[in-house]
Amino acid sequence: MPLMGSLYVGSSGLQTSQNALNTTAHNLTNTETTGYVRQQVQQSTRSYLQLSVDVRSVNNKQVGLGVTYSRVKHIRDYFLDKIYRRESGRSMFYEVSTEVMEEVEGQLGEMHGEAFQTSIEDFWTAVQELAKDPASSVTQGLLVQRGAELIQRAQAVYKGLSAYQDNLNMQVKEQVDKINSYGKKILDLNEAIRKIESGGIEQANDLRDTRDQLLDELSEMANINYGESVNGDVWVQIEGVDFVKGPRCFEIGVFADEETGFYTPFWPQNASYTTDANGNKIYTEKSIENAHVFKFNREISTDLNTDIGGLKATLLARGDHRADYRDVANKDVYNSNDSIVSQSVIMNVQAEFDQLIHNIAMKINEILGTAAGVNEVKGNFSFKDENGNVLNMKDVRLCKADSDGYMRKDDGSPIEMFTTRSGGSYKKVTLDTAATDPNDPNKVLLEAGDYWVYVPEDPDNPSSLYNIENLQIEEELMQKPSMLGFRLPDGSEDQATADALKAAFTAEDYTLNPNISKRSTFVSYYTDLVSQIANTGYVSRSIYLNQQDTMESIESARQQVSGVSSDEELSNMIKFQNAYNASSRYINVIDEMLEHLLSTLGV
Repeated sequence: MPLMGSLYVGSSGLQTSQNALNTTAHNLTNTETTGYVRQQVQQSTRSYLQLSVDVRSVNNKQVGLGVTYSRVKHIRDYFLDKIYRRESGRSMFYEVSTEVMEEVEGQLGEMHGEAFQTSIEDFWTAVQELAKDPASSVTQGLLVQRGAELIQRAQAVYKGLSAYQDNLNMQVKEQVDKINSYGKKILDLNEAIRKIESGGIEQANDLRDTRDQLLDELSEMANINYGESVNGDVWVQIEGVDFVKGPRCFEIGVFADEETGFYTPFWPQNASYTTDANGNKIYTEKSIENAHVFKFNREISTDLNTDIGGLKATLLARGDHRADYRDVANKDVYNSNDSIVSQSVIMNVQAEFDQLIHNIAMKINEILGTAAGVNEVKGNFSFKDENGNVLNMKDVRLCKADSDGYMRKDDGSPIEMFTTRSGGSYKKVTLDTAATDPNDPNKVLLEAGDYWVYVPEDPDNPSSLYNIENLQIEEELMQKPSMLGFRLPDGSEDQATADALKAAFTAEDYTLNPNISKRSTFVSYYTDLVSQIANTGYVSRSIYLNQQDTMESIESARQQVSGVSSDEELSNMIKFQNAYNASSRYINVIDEMLEHLLSTLGV
């Protein structure tokens, strides 16, 4: 090979070694950079200069032109990335679930330094004291006072749960916005990477690292599928629906419920809509029902991969409305695919907690009503209210209107210790003619006259519900606890009613929800509720800790492949430095040979 041509070999060594040193220095500089993946130099020979072709020879006569810096490899393991992103989403699901359980435990366990269990026990103590001396104004006043404290503290706990529910709702909006921003960034990175790599020479590895880091963070919030197209673009699906594809990012929309304000993530491209006068799209709960991003009609299970993503866990914990006792009253409704009460931590606690207070209020009111003479009469009746409106009722609970009756208020209606904010459940009505049994006309069911009839709660009328948010102690009773009296018309103590109140607290007639068979008293009900939360929290926490161990092992495996090793990079630096020095010495030798030839032969 001519000496002048030999200089190309040396210069190629210098250039290649210099580029390799730059790559090594880049690796060392980004050792602590989040998401950075080490880059590896790949070298190859330049094209050979062919001098002659001889078919009889093993090889043609060729001269090498040196080495070239062919490419910088992006060292990643596709399968480890897949596993890491799936398990990170699962880990985040249980991390959110654990945080929610701990918050709920705090709401139930402490309130201004005092456990709510104390309120139940104080009320129970007041009932026991009343049973010892029913006619005492002191014990009667204590009962009313403890009842008021119970309602007040129950409302504080429920308000705390609702406030945390609202907090989770805001997190839903923030996470959706964050997901959308990640989608836009991935789209921009796709375009930037495509421009850089379109020439086929340069690799946009740093941009690819940024994009992969976005995929890592996106996988924590939702269950994603992804892949890379032939032109280097990454496509992303969330819950099986296209999110980033081609030149578009299909952003997730949020629909705010008018009543609760709760946000529901949905896919605008899959939803129907109408437009207003300004051309703005208007979505309704009905129009987005088939476009929800997350569907909760499937069991939450690792086997089904339905327990992936922090956003899904947040939505599930928050639920879709403020729950009350009605949500756990019916087993079919409680376990329905259309209801997520049984799966939502906060809604389940709200409903079970509200059921406790509702049952206490209704049972005590029922006992006081019985003492006032309220009884059930089966049959069909047509009453008129004070305004002359006709009320058709079946199987009623009522008592005769008697202004001087026992356990009555000033207007003669039966005393209810717990009432709704809109008033009590008893309504004064008139029966114009006696009601008889249709099968036996001689049998009179009710005589004509005025009655106080019990009007049951109307599920469609929130103001009639005896739930925590709507409960209060009867105002007249708060002012005059002695109205209870507990003295029968003959002057004797009403020990039977006091004992009935005491027995109500010791009767094991209540269950937390339709799926639990263990029956509880009023006092043990709350203990069972707290234990249920603690057990569920323990399970979530255990799964989360196991997921953390799994994540650490997967990340360790990823780092072994993709992480930057300072020792390895320093070793490479020495190797490439020596290669650079060798190429430099080679050029010096060629230079000296050329100088010698020119100085010796050139005259």
